[in-house]
Amino acid sequence: MAREYVHRAAVAEVFLTGWEQTDPDTFRITAQWPRFHSFYADDTGIYDPMLLCETIRQTFPLLAHAAYGMPMGYALSWSRFHYSVNPQGLEIRQRPADIEIRVRCSDIKYQRSVPVRMSMYIEVFRDQQLVAMSETRFGCHSLNVYQRLRRGRHDATALMKTATATLAHEAASPARTGRSRTRDVVLGQTDEADAWQLRIDTTHPILFDHPLDHAPGMLILEAVRQCAHAAADITPSIVTGMDITFNQFVEFDAPCLLRSSADVATDQASTTVSVEAQQNDATAFTALANILPL
Repeated sequence: MAREYVHRAAVAEVFLTGWEQTDPDTFRITAQWPRFHSFYADDTGIYDPMLLCETIRQTFPLLAHAAYGMPMGYALSWSRFHYSVNPQGLEIRQRPADIEIRVRCSDIKYQRSVPVRMSMYIEVFRDQQLVAMSETRFGCHSLNVYQRLRRGRHDATALMKTATATLAHEAASPARTGRSRTRDVVLGQTDEADAWQLRIDTTHPILFDHPLDHAPGMLILEAVRQCAHAAADITPSIVTGMDITFNQFVEFDAPCLLRSSADVATDQASTTVSVEAQQNDATAFTALANILPL
């Protein structure tokens, strides 16, 4: 799979291996997960759900480009993303995991025969067993439209330099956020309980595989995941589902405060964590995450 089709710079970070159309607006995509990854950790013996999310994310530009004719150079913007996963299907085995992804596209809005907005319903299979489901909606923007949307804030090289101020906040404990290395922690400590400043390390080789003018969606999903681990305080555990609504771009040059709260289910098996992010006196995104002990 050409890396340009999934908006990645590193070939090693491309998890999709092929695609075919099975019906109108319906597709089958194949992927493979490595048994080890430097960022999508496997310390618990199961695949990181964020690896699942990144694999699903790669289907958006792939189909927009290859199936719907979106020109290269267009940008995508998330408005909503949801996933739920069966942890038993994420077990790491002796061979890399071969994955089948079934996608149904809907609510497609075109402009001059090019999609500008669409929704997707996604099912993920492993060994013919359903292991995850996802729903999403995103926009597709030409360079001119994207520049107008960003209101002049599209110089990625210059803007990325402004993110260094976010690293002034001491990183939360890796153990508390479900990580093993401080470098992978995206939450900075504050004086408030269950409140965090988003830390944006633009030199991170996975989260910033290429220059960007705003915090990428996968960084935001990782922040929500880490908030869930910190709020639930369950070790070891896994975030089995997430529902996130993106209200605006998360900028590099302004503090972004994340507040979380946990609600333990009546059966004590799972915990739901709500997360709200505030930046420039507005709600940047809201999310719910479900976390289970392993």
